[in-house]
Amino acid sequence: MPKNKPTNSYDASSIQVLEGLDPVRKRPGMYIGSTGVSGLHHLIWEVVDNAVDEAIGGYATDAVVILEKDGQVTVIDNGRGIPVDVHKQTKKSALETVMTTLHAGGKFGDGAYKVSGGLHGVGVSVVNALSSQLVAVVKRDNKYYFQEYSRGKAKGTVKQIKESDLKAKDLPKIDYKGGTAIRFMPDGEIFETLEFDRETIMDHLRQQAFLTGGLKIIFIDRRDTEKKNGLDNLLQGETFTFYFQSGVKAYLQHLMSHKKSLTDVVAFKDKVDDLEVEVGLAYSSDFNEHIYTFANNIHTIEGGMHLTGFRSALTRVISDFNRKNQEGGVAGKQNGNGNGKGKAKKEAGITGEDVREGLVAVISVKLPEPQFEGQTKAKLGNPEARTVVENVVNSKLSTFLEENPKTAKMVLEKVLLAAKARMAAKAAKDTVLRKGLLDGFALPGKLSDCASRNPEDSELFLVEGNSAGGNAKQARDSHFQAILPLRGKVLNVEKTRFDKALKNEEIRTMIMAMGMGVGDEKDITKIRYHRIIIMADADVDGSHICTLLLTLFFRFFPEIIGKGYLYIAQSPLFKIKSGKETIYAFSEAERDAAVKQFEGKKVDIQRYKGLGEMNPDQLWNTTMDPDKRLMLKVTVDDAEEADQLFSTLMGEEVSERKKFIQHKASQVQNLDI
Repeated sequence: MPKNKPTNSYDASSIQVLEGLDPVRKRPGMYIGSTGVSGLHHLIWEVVDNAVDEAIGGYATDAVVILEKDGQVTVIDNGRGIPVDVHKQTKKSALETVMTTLHAGGKFGDGAYKVSGGLHGVGVSVVNALSSQLVAVVKRDNKYYFQEYSRGKAKGTVKQIKESDLKAKDLPKIDYKGGTAIRFMPDGEIFETLEFDRETIMDHLRQQAFLTGGLKIIFIDRRDTEKKNGLDNLLQGETFTFYFQSGVKAYLQHLMSHKKSLTDVVAFKDKVDDLEVEVGLAYSSDFNEHIYTFANNIHTIEGGMHLTGFRSALTRVISDFNRKNQEGGVAGKQNGNGNGKGKAKKEAGITGEDVREGLVAVISVKLPEPQFEGQTKAKLGNPEARTVVENVVNSKLSTFLEENPKTAKMVLEKVLLAAKARMAAKAAKDTVLRKGLLDGFALPGKLSDCASRNPEDSELFLVEGNSAGGNAKQARDSHFQAILPLRGKVLNVEKTRFDKALKNEEIRTMIMAMGMGVGDEKDITKIRYHRIIIMADADVDGSHICTLLLTLFFRFFPEIIGKGYLYIAQSPLFKIKSGKETIYAFSEAERDAAVKQFEGKKVDIQRYKGLGEMNPDQLWNTTMDPDKRLMLKVTVDDAEEADQLFSTLMGEEVSERKKFIQHKASQVQNLDI
């Protein structure tokens, strides 16, 4: 080999081999998604998954998750305990093998688990790799064993220890006959933040308890608790317990608690060979479908074969029930002859869209070898899941409807009304599209468009009121900024069917301005702006208008949120001026800090009540100039939580909204009445 290789040479020495857990530390995002907040919490999910897998297998009944005061996390279960005997292949303890080797565990082939969420077997070893320190404690046959690690590497061999020595070594105690305890400290060299969020953890643990009926999960937050008497008191700290014997049925009842129910919860389960199916469903008075699917307790956010099977069976069962009980159903009424024959039946029959309006459902399957699409396990690919779910729903739901005529009637009335609304929505949508065709797809007259035709450069401001809209038009950079003034408050689509929403002039104007279509005609690639910015007054009315628009985008245009195209402009509340110097403040705290900067000087404070009060140059400098402005990007980290929030704030259930306001009232700042 020449001593001085050319820089573009490519030979064996160019290939880097990462050993052990080095690949995880080199590319953590490949294993946990990100090194931000979501990745940090993913470490807890991976360790909890092991406890849940023990419970699914029938070996554990309890799991404890503790947030320690020093930032560490402890997870304890009362399962069988990770084996500690020597592994034949690695010649090391099975515990060390599991903790330090990718793709090692009892979740492959004919291992210790028939059903497991940890298909890739990288869970706890990845947590070990991304922790500055980790200790594993195992209790088997009334004997304690432990091993310590740092950044994925063992600091010594597996050692046996007496229970009386746990406190001296500050090791977690297992208050059960057996089990495993993992305590880890996320690595500050890897993660952008080390601050865990209590609500995020509680939501995930509650969901896991719902999906694993009979498993008790205890969550303890010790971060604000002084440590007393070592770890003798396991429940020391703020403690929350999640336990749901009825599983998916309890989950549905929880989801429906934020909605106006039309039916009771229907829940059933069955097992075919090694594939277990559990389904719960109910109908609410709103107009959206809410279906949550899981495979081995993993939330398959993109659905998959189990969702396909469920949808197919649901449409077939309700369509068959309609034909049996409605003398031709929708089709018969459409053609006026009552026999449901001919062209009208083909065009106007019940569709899948109709049977899913207002539906809230949970589909949970547990199977030995799940085939997930992608590293994130977002979609289930097992064909057998579709067949089994379809057969189970066909059988169980048909029987339920026959045996519960009152509920069946309410479901059918909801579905038939949805079918009529769908036809009306199609007519309204066709009107919008036809108007565009007749106008040569002319843009709405009130839109002040930008010169750029490159969506990546262009942004659309949705501005409250004509006065603010006029200021924004004068303030903008017309090369890339478009202005669309909105008159009054936009329709609340949470309480309105799709067909009526499309008749609203403001909504139709926005649809035409954005250019991506609506309903099943939507095409996100045709959108005309990659930044759609809600710009409303910084007062109660402005916040309400902003919430109405967020509801519209969440329900009708979730693709825009998913792409990261939706923003909320942040306009200042105060202008603080002293002499020739001006400071804009976005909160009372910033105002007070600005006043302190001018101590001893005469200060003039102006409180902005609306965007219309600002001069165009002020609006540009504070809210619209890309080099100076502050904007919030709208994202949805938890679709279930977001759905419940919109249902609570914007739905028909006044009592739920009252509870929310009472609970959150103490957190409100800068309230203008």
